[in-house]
Amino acid sequence: MSHPLIEQWRTEIVEYSHRLHANEWVANHDGNLSARLSDTHLLCTPTAISKGDLEAAWLIVVDGENKVVEGSRRSFSEIQLHRAAYDARPDISVVMHAHPPTSCAFAVAGVPIPHPMMAEPVVSLGREIPMVPYHRPGDPKLSEAIGEALQRADVILLERHGLLAVGGGFEQAYLRMELVEHLAKIGFKARQLGHARILPESEIDALSKKGRPASFPVRETEVQPNSSKNTSVASSPPPQVSTLVSDALKRFS
Repeated sequence: MSHPLIEQWRTEIVEYSHRLHANEWVANHDGNLSARLSDTHLLCTPTAISKGDLEAAWLIVVDGENKVVEGSRRSFSEIQLHRAAYDARPDISVVMHAHPPTSCAFAVAGVPIPHPMMAEPVVSLGREIPMVPYHRPGDPKLSEAIGEALQRADVILLERHGLLAVGGGFEQAYLRMELVEHLAKIGFKARQLGHARILPESEIDALSKKGRPASFPVRETEVQPNSSKNTSVASSPPPQVSTLVSDALKRFS
């Protein structure tokens, strides 16, 4: 499978898998990461491995039927979550799923994460962190619900499950997930002190008037599987933190 970013993504999948494990956002064989190589093919983590132990050689490529076409390990059962995200969002290149504990506490309690409590997260995440109702794995209604929620947000809470984050690259998806887990911790502590106060609707409208930050790096046209030519995809540089900060600050103006 050819793609100009495949080697970069191999490195980043390992890096961010290790980060998820170090943060204690995954345990046992929890969590999965993928990158879109084409409309059908995905580069992803395999099933039955600790994200803390993951090596680049263990990654797999699956086709549109979720059959492994590269690599020696098996595909993971939660790939439905990733397919639903890619189907709903042609602008994204990566999907990240994990079980950050505080976010999961809200998910199993059936309580939405309080948002927006502060101004900055509205600029970074938009006005919603939707909670997708529970559906049994494999149920088409789960894919439909994920697709609908991702029209309104880039990180969603899966009831009785965990977080799903999307982005133009792994850094963007990871930072979005990190911020939501941070907000979950703040919201949890605020409730211990009384309650989490949500911003007035007029303030939310003003802060979100420019919309959510776009996926970055920008996804270009796909490379077809087994294609020997690469005329349709341009390699994008990794996102620069200074650029992301500058973009966020402009959204306040």
